[in-house]
Amino acid sequence: MELLLIRHGLPVRRELSEGIADPELAAAGHDQARHLTSYLSNEAIDAVYSSPLRRALQTAAPLAADRQLDVGVIDSVAEWDRNASTYIPIEELKAANDPRWQAMVRGEWTDHEETPEEFSARVVSALEGLIDAHAGQRIAVACHGGVINSYLAHILGLPVSQGFFYPNYTSIHRIAASARGHRSVITVNETSHLRGTGLPMGLMQQS
Repeated sequence: MELLLIRHGLPVRRELSEGIADPELAAAGHDQARHLTSYLSNEAIDAVYSSPLRRALQTAAPLAADRQLDVGVIDSVAEWDRNASTYIPIEELKAANDPRWQAMVRGEWTDHEETPEEFSARVVSALEGLIDAHAGQRIAVACHGGVINSYLAHILGLPVSQGFFYPNYTSIHRIAASARGHRSVITVNETSHLRGTGLPMGLMQQS
């Protein structure tokens, strides 16, 4: 089977004094999701899943609607900062040289409810469960940069960390999974659908 891990589109910035930020997509994020849907229009997709966070759900929605599928919500592929009261796109943190950006560069994992090992364990368990449930099919999962990093690190045998690379907005990461337990990374940061659109892609690439 083939597993497509899709990072959400660009969300809005949200800073609350209390409560959970859980931002929705910015206008550019919705445009990214539409381009993603068009890009995948010629591929058979048997199921669409999403993290429960709004930025992922709104990314998955047009893809599922195009296939006349419901979006299955998988709580265990929510991001490590799911309960944070603040969400600032990482590009803004980098531009301001924010201490939180500096901590990310150093690979530090602070102020989270889970250890890196606990986060990785729940992500891997959830995605392996979806693989088992969809033998011989192709499925898409709209999720988050930390989720994608954790699962790819697991496949590649890399140490558990907050992230070893940066997934661009609505980037596709394809994994081939065999019934015998073999896992192969087919593509990483597939973003052809954003080329020439003028839409933001993320830290490492220009549109």
